[in-house]
Amino acid sequence: MGQRMNILAIETVTMNCAVGVSVDGQQSLRILDTERHHTEALMPGIVDLLADHGLTLRDLDRVVVDQGPGQFTGMRVGLATAEALAQAVGAELVGVTSTELHAQQLWADGHRGVALAIIDARRHELFVEVFTLGDEGVTSTSPPQVRTARDLLIEWGTSGAPAIITGDGVSAELTTLSAVPNFTVVPNDIPSLAAALRLGETRSAGPVSALYLRDADAVANFTVRTRANS
Repeated sequence: MGQRMNILAIETVTMNCAVGVSVDGQQSLRILDTERHHTEALMPGIVDLLADHGLTLRDLDRVVVDQGPGQFTGMRVGLATAEALAQAVGAELVGVTSTELHAQQLWADGHRGVALAIIDARRHELFVEVFTLGDEGVTSTSPPQVRTARDLLIEWGTSGAPAIITGDGVSAELTTLSAVPNFTVVPNDIPSLAAALRLGETRSAGPVSALYLRDADAVANFTVRTRANS
């Protein structure tokens, strides 16, 4: 880019809370928590990671945040932190999605063909986006959707089309998804911070918002109870 840039990436949309920093193109990644203690772990983890590189929050040029789809509470924590931090220190804000981070990392690792990025949506549902990994880069061929493992089993098992699958949704529904003979599983539960930092170098900055594909669990559970009692 012709000048030194300090970029922070925040990942909170899965069970894992993780951060990464790129200092003049050199990346450092860190998992802070794996049990959804995102609120407690995130800011101290950011400060510690930056300090290890001789940086403070004021040294940040860009903040990249995963805006989902993923866990409702995690998305809120990550986005609120990223927005407040960017505003406070005058850094640019860049949004990325959990599904594209998985696809971008597959591409960077040399995989080519059709890929499904699958995020655990809980309640036996999945957030799924389909990508083509071509020689020139990554292309989304469908918007992210709420699916079930059975949906994918029927659709892809019937079509017979080969595809790579990755994401924490694969781990959550591995028994069903591994029954599709044309699926190749590439284990990876955390959307790629390395990909987020790479995208943060070139993607246009601007406002970000959470990518909600369904109601939060609390809202959904309230709706179910209301209907049951009516």
